[in-house]
Amino acid sequence: MITIKSKREIELLTIAGNIVYKTHKYLLPYIKEGIKTNELDKLAEDFIRSQGATPSFKGYEGFPTALCISVNSEVVHGFPSNRVLKNGDIVSIDIGACYKGYHGDSAWTYAVGEISDDKKYLLEHTEKSLFIGLEQVKPGNRVGDIGYAIETYAKEHKLGVIKELCGHGVGTDVHEDPEVPNYGLKNTGPRLKEGMVIAVEPMLTLGSPRIYVHDNNWTVDTEDGRPSAHFEHTVVVTADGYKILTGE
Repeated sequence: MITIKSKREIELLTIAGNIVYKTHKYLLPYIKEGIKTNELDKLAEDFIRSQGATPSFKGYEGFPTALCISVNSEVVHGFPSNRVLKNGDIVSIDIGACYKGYHGDSAWTYAVGEISDDKKYLLEHTEKSLFIGLEQVKPGNRVGDIGYAIETYAKEHKLGVIKELCGHGVGTDVHEDPEVPNYGLKNTGPRLKEGMVIAVEPMLTLGSPRIYVHDNNWTVDTEDGRPSAHFEHTVVVTADGYKILTGE
């Protein structure tokens, strides 16, 4: 069921989103060659708890850690581990924080040191596709308009669109209705209304969009081993557009 959030709920979602944003900024100086992904996870969990919140993902349907950390060809849901980041890696960090029962959710893909031109291209245009999709967030538009815009932009830039994974509503659950795919047709899907809160999150690849799931039943990887990027913001639909809850 799609819910319209009250003013008070939006206030709490704004605080949760701001904690997610601040966690990303807190981690940024640590995202460098030589750090272990589980060290980033510990830093993030401690920071989230210091803000009076709890990590949304830890324990969610059995997920074991505070962060999803996905490196290079991993698309989403990577487990933090003793893996050491290397110069030239790209790393997607998906952060969720729950504040007084309400969630914020945002992912960003970061360069570790100096990355290849192909990876720079992937990061640039996946991030741009997020904002191309967000331009469609306004009352009266439909969810399909968001996906159509993202897919069109991705295809123009010869990037693969992963269709098995999508954005979603956000509220007292980190994943609520509606689903927000990164592909679709104009004027299809649920209609956007003021007070809806959704996460838009394109996941694009440099190669084929075909994926597989690791034996841990969580981590999603590209079938061809080519890099993938993931950018996500939680937004609220306003009277004339949208407001990002997981940014400045």
